[in-house]
Amino acid sequence: MKPVIVVLFCLLGVRSVAQSAAPRNVFIITTDGFRWQEVFRGADSLLIRDTACVKDTTLLCQQFWSDDPEERKRKLLPFFWNVIAQKGRLSGNRSYGSEVNVANLYKISYPGYNEILTGYADTRFIPNLTVRNRNTNILEYLNTTEIYAGKVVAFSSWNLMPYILAENRSGLPVNSGYEMLEEGDDTLNILINEVQKNVVHKGNTRQDLLTYASAKNYIEQQHPKVVFLGLGETDEYAHKGHYDQYLQKAHQVDRMLAELWYYVQTDPFYKDNTVFLITTDHGRGSKRNKWRQHGFWVKGSGEAWMAMIGAGIASEGEIKTEERLYQKQIASTVSLLLNEKFEAPDHTVAEPLKLITNAVAAGQQHSKTVSVNK
Repeated sequence: MKPVIVVLFCLLGVRSVAQSAAPRNVFIITTDGFRWQEVFRGADSLLIRDTACVKDTTLLCQQFWSDDPEERKRKLLPFFWNVIAQKGRLSGNRSYGSEVNVANLYKISYPGYNEILTGYADTRFIPNLTVRNRNTNILEYLNTTEIYAGKVVAFSSWNLMPYILAENRSGLPVNSGYEMLEEGDDTLNILINEVQKNVVHKGNTRQDLLTYASAKNYIEQQHPKVVFLGLGETDEYAHKGHYDQYLQKAHQVDRMLAELWYYVQTDPFYKDNTVFLITTDHGRGSKRNKWRQHGFWVKGSGEAWMAMIGAGIASEGEIKTEERLYQKQIASTVSLLLNEKFEAPDHTVAEPLKLITNAVAAGQQHSKTVSVNK
C-alpha cells in the first residue's frame, strides 16, 4: 500500500504545483502581414531608401535606420528587443534556422486566422469574404469551460473577424472593424464611437489605435482571462506599397504592446499570471518588387514569426538554433498554458509547441512517467 500512497501524493503534489503556477490569462495578439525580416533585422536597407514607397527617405532613415543591425531592430521594435528578447522568447529568424511556418496552402488572412485560432490548416479555400467559419476555435472552446466562460473576448481591426470566429454560433463577444461599442455611461466608449462615426473613409480595417483603445478599456473594466487582439494596419499599408507607413504602424504596434504589458504587470488581476503570444497571420514576398504581396503564388508568404512572454515562458530570448514551428500549434499551446485540453468535434487540432517550460507541462510529463513506471 505504501508505494501506492507515495505515488498518489506525488501526483497530487505535481497537480497542485501545476495549477498554482499555471497562468490564468492569455492574450493572443496579431499584427497582420508583418514580415519576419523587419522583426529580426529592422528596416530593409533597400526599401527604406526607395522613393517609390517612401515619401521622405531622409526622415525615415533618421527614425529607423542604423548601420548597426542590433540598433536598427531596436529602433523599430524597442519593446520586442528590450523586453521580450530579455524576458521571453522570439522565434522565426530564418537566418539561424528558426522557422515559424504557415501550414495552410493559401497564405492569406482568413485561412491564416483560422489556422491560428482553430489549430487546423483547413484545405478548403475560404477567400477573405463574409463566410461563417465552420471550424471550432480555441476561444469558443474556452468560453464553454467552467473557469473561462464569460471571460473570453475578441477585438479586431479587420471586419471579417466575427465570421472567422463564428460569432453567431459561438456567442463570443467580438468587436471588429468600425463596429460601435456599448456605451452606457462609459465616457471613453462614447468618445471612441464619436471618432468612429466621423472617420470619412472607412475601409475593411479600422485604425489600430481605435481597436487598441477599445480593447484596453474593456480589459481594464471587465478583466477578461482570454483576449484576442487583432491589429491590421501593417498589412493595409504593405498592400498599398507605403513602406514608410508600414514601418510606422509596426512601431506603433510595439508601443501599444509595451503599454499593455506595463498595465498587465501592474494590475493585481494579471500580474505574473498572464502570457502574451504575439504573431502574424502570414508572411509576404521577400524580394523588393514582391514585398507588398502575399498568397500561395508569392514566395515568402508562408514565413511567419512568434513571440511569447509571461508566466511559465522561459527567458530564452531570440532563438538562434534550428527549430520548426507552425501556426496551427498555437491553439493547443494556449490550451496547454491554461491547463485545458482543446479538442474540436469537427476537425483535428495540432499538437502544442514543445517549448513550454511552465509547471503545467512539467507536471503532465511527470504524471505520465509515474504512471508508466507503475
